[in-house]
Amino acid sequence: MPIAMSSSKMSSWKLSIAIAAILISSGAALAQAAPDTENGRYALSPAGDGFLRLDTRTGAVSTCTNSSAGWACYMVPDERAALDAEIGRLQADNDRLKGELAARAPSAKTDEALPKSDQLKKPEPKVAEGERKIEIPLPSDRDMDRMMSFVERAWRRLIEMANRVQRDVNGGKI
Repeated sequence: MPIAMSSSKMSSWKLSIAIAAILISSGAALAQAAPDTENGRYALSPAGDGFLRLDTRTGAVSTCTNSSAGWACYMVPDERAALDAEIGRLQADNDRLKGELAARAPSAKTDEALPKSDQLKKPEPKVAEGERKIEIPLPSDRDMDRMMSFVERAWRRLIEMANRVQRDVNGGKI
């Protein structure tokens, strides 16, 4: 049994069906648009024999090359991550060593630097103030005569050398 409808009810019913159809078709169009943005996740740039691939979501960089087995992409090591890992390891090691030092000598301060000491400096011998005397023996007259004769011989040799050089420069004439 067919139901009789007025023409205004019929047109509103057609209108609601048309709106529903438009919404359903636009929803399908939006669902199809999602893979297009999914494909835009990676940016490729030519580099050497292959490509550099940037993951726009995570920032990870890979090198992609074509080998006999086909295309393969390998992650580029992140220097910052390696540095952060090394800093973390050193900080943990430092904390562990401070704990060990504190356990060995609880009264020792671990936050302050140790004072520097001069290793070349010899400690002075401990003697009473009245006993401190420094005696430097003076040279004898004989030692002074030997020194003077040495200086005179060295001076004469120097003068003779200068005269020989002057003769050689002047061609044997003085």
